[in-house]
Amino acid sequence: MPYWLHIIIIVLVIYITISVALYYLQDYFLFKPEKLPKDFQFLYDNQEIEEYNLETRDGATINGVLFKPKGRSKGIVLYLKGNSKSIKGWGKFAVDFTRHDYSVLMVDYRGFGKSTGRRSQKAIKRDLQVVYNKIKERTTEDRIIIYGRSLGSGFASKLASTNHPKLLVLDAPYYSLTKVTSRYMPFMPLSVLIKYPLPTYKWLKYVQCPIHIIHGTDDKLIPYKTSVKLSKVNVKLTKLHTVIGGGHKNLNNFESYHRIINDILNSETETIDFSTTSINVIHSSKKTSKKN
Repeated sequence: MPYWLHIIIIVLVIYITISVALYYLQDYFLFKPEKLPKDFQFLYDNQEIEEYNLETRDGATINGVLFKPKGRSKGIVLYLKGNSKSIKGWGKFAVDFTRHDYSVLMVDYRGFGKSTGRRSQKAIKRDLQVVYNKIKERTTEDRIIIYGRSLGSGFASKLASTNHPKLLVLDAPYYSLTKVTSRYMPFMPLSVLIKYPLPTYKWLKYVQCPIHIIHGTDDKLIPYKTSVKLSKVNVKLTKLHTVIGGGHKNLNNFESYHRIINDILNSETETIDFSTTSINVIHSSKKTSKKN
C-alpha cells in the first residue's frame, strides 16, 4: 500500500471516530444538569412559591416552580433557563420579575432537577408547549411573556413562533446552536451530527409579538454580533438592548440590565403613525448644475 494512501486511511478513521464520538457524547458536553431528589424542598428568601409536576404523554415528569409577586400579578413570565444546574439555583433570578408584579414560572428540562424523561430537541419542544398550554388555562396569552436565556433562547423562539404571547425576550441568544459549535469544530459536518441544531433565526421569522434581545458586548461564549445579526431577522418587531461590558453569565450584575428589564416590562409599545414622520424624506444629493 502506498504511503500516502496509508496516511489518508488513518486520517479518515480518526475523522470518523471523532464524528461518532461527537454524535453520541454531545448531550454530555451540551447539558450540565443538576439532579435533585424527589423530596427536595425549594426555599427562597422573601419569595412565595408553588411547585408543580406535569406528566407528559410519554411518561416523563416536568418539574416547575411558580414564583408569585407580592402585589396583584400583571401576568406571567415563562422563564426558560440555560444549559446548566437546575431551577434550584436559577430561581434567584425570579426576583427581577416578581418585583415588577409579574409571576414567574421556571421549569427544568428533562434530566434536570426533578424532571425526568429521555431528552431530545423534539421532546423538549413538546414539553414546553404542554407547559404553555397549562399557563393558558390560567390566563390569556396577552399576559404571557416568554423569556429565554442562552440555551433557552432557542426554545423560547420556537414557542413564541407557534403561539401568540405578549412579548418574547431573548437573553444572550445564539443564531443557531450549530453556528455556536462550528466556532470550535469548523472541520466537522455539524449540520448532520448535531442533534440540537436549535435554529433560532428560522423560528424568529414567524414570531408575531414584540421581540426584545438583550446581549452583553463582552460575551465570549456567544458574541454580541450574534444578536446584531438576529435583530435583523424580524426587524419590524425586534429591539436590541446592549449591556456595555456585559459577559455571558453576569448581565444581572449590571444596572443597565435591570433598567432594560424595567423598560420592557413597564412601558407599553407606542404605536407610531409613520405618515407623520420624515420616514420617506430623501436627503438631496449635491449636483452640479449646468448653465445654458
